[in-house]
Amino acid sequence: MAEADFIARLRALATHPAARGLMDDAAVLGDLVLTHDMIVEGVHYLATDPPADVAWKLVAVNLSDLAAKGAEPVGVLLGYPLRDASWDAAFADGLTVALARFAVPLLGGDTVSAPVGASRMLGMTAIGRSADAPDRRGARAGDGLWLVGAIGDAAAGLAIARGERDGPDALLAAYRRPVPLLEEGRALAPHASAMADVSDGLLIDATRIAAASRLSVTIDLDAVPRSPALDAFAGDDRAARLAAATGGDDYALILAAPPHAAAAVVATGAIRIGGFVAGAGLTLFDRDGAVPLPDRLGWEHG
Repeated sequence: MAEADFIARLRALATHPAARGLMDDAAVLGDLVLTHDMIVEGVHYLATDPPADVAWKLVAVNLSDLAAKGAEPVGVLLGYPLRDASWDAAFADGLTVALARFAVPLLGGDTVSAPVGASRMLGMTAIGRSADAPDRRGARAGDGLWLVGAIGDAAAGLAIARGERDGPDALLAAYRRPVPLLEEGRALAPHASAMADVSDGLLIDATRIAAASRLSVTIDLDAVPRSPALDAFAGDDRAARLAAATGGDDYALILAAPPHAAAAVVATGAIRIGGFVAGAGLTLFDRDGAVPLPDRLGWEHG
């Protein structure tokens, strides 16, 4: 079953207001923000990735969901499959480093035995607090679409990790050790009508905000910032920009914000890359005019 179809079936169960209709990436219960993310070997990371980097990524992807709600992390719970003692030890060492880097305590969790040869499936629940937790359903017609963070570096890093091409360590690190934008999320949350992190790809995650808010979103591909390392690695033509915008694993933040909040949003380092209007769907353009939508807007399970 496709991810979207399965979530649609679960909406009948998620009737509590904290669930936000399963249209958001986190539950909000009072000032508590709760999120759970899993990463799977062969899907979210490579079997050859160092265990310490896998631990870092598991922490980062969960904290990124808190960042998108403007939350201060309180702690995490770990779900872990024991299988190989040396890999498990290296993962635990990496987890120690990651939790110390983001000043987040481990509060508990669960361990299970995993069959030898099975792909590892790692889970984490992150808990935070936020006075302003933007709802992905909250964008309004006339809001700008803003972005803070890098787009495309992680997809390039994945190609390097797979051995498809040689490339700089900075791009490889973007894939293996993303950094959740917690400080930026807290600064942006009071000004955002809606906010999300870019985990599955800029185009698909922006479209999800638009769909949840029953709006259309327009994106200027030329306005999407690119790192010098990515330009040198992949080029800067339309095809390269589309590849970056659909690649995913960026853990940047995108938000809808009204015009009167523009100055405050700019002060955080965010860049306007488009806007929301009445209607439905996604419209792309660049300096050469309208851009046909790619067959795939980003990553979807199923």
